Amino acid sequence: MIRGFFFFILLSLANIGNAQESTASKNVSTFTIESPQLKTTKKIWLYLPEGYSASVKKRYSVIYMHDAQNLFDAKTSFVGEWNVDEKLDSLKAPVIVVGIEHGNEKRMDELTPYKNEKYGGGKADDYVDFIVNTLKPYIDKNYRTKTKAKNTTIMGSSLGGLVSYYAAVKYPQVFGNAGVFSPSFWFSNEIYTFTEKSPKIKTRFYFLCGDKESDEMVKDLEKMERLLDKNRCYCLHLSKTKIVKGGEHNEKLWRDGFVKAVLWLGY
Repeated sequence: MIRGFFFFILLSLANIGNAQESTASKNVSTFTIESPQLKTTKKIWLYLPEGYSASVKKRYSVIYMHDAQNLFDAKTSFVGEWNVDEKLDSLKAPVIVVGIEHGNEKRMDELTPYKNEKYGGGKADDYVDFIVNTLKPYIDKNYRTKTKAKNTTIMGSSLGGLVSYYAAVKYPQVFGNAGVFSPSFWFSNEIYTFTEKSPKIKTRFYFLCGDKESDEMVKDLEKMERLLDKNRCYCLHLSKTKIVKGGEHNEKLWRDGFVKAVLWLGY
């Protein structure tokens, strides 16, 4: 059931907003940036914390997030937003959020590191390369950021959870933390092989899923946890897993879990 619903959303133009007015806060703006890796122009949503303009010397940690259409604004969301801006405003969290719009019909290609025999995909290396070598340098140059890995998080849900996990393991020198919500580990078993063959993984992971998402979701997440425990000592407490009773594969689950993830990750 989850895969049919998931791909209905995936193959729809998720930027078809509903008729309501924008709900994005005044702390959210947008800009576009060329991506040579993806051979396209990407629209970026930027959240700057309250007081950013007044604190001329203060530097901020950064969270990179996928599917920006669904993060800040009900008008651009497909089935509801995460309310990221309102939640961070209420926390007074000293963090910048960089939301990357998905590529609509190219979303599957962008967010999957390996091909699926049925669905294709598998071009996430280009997408992650764009974040690491084009977008992050631009953000660090133009905004007051803390640039070290310990201050840089990557976060997303579903395919966004999959690519967040992949990016954090592939680029530990860039991403010290990852929020991995309802990750689509089922897309390819190669993600497990990638984990098994990786050197010592020091990244901090916050995993979230619901027990009503699919028959595989919790099992897949537990399998990945076991592989991480083989890679590094559980005693380091570098991972946190939250399995929500009754939680389904939707924006509500991810919206409701966002604050706890942000707080655990240190913001």
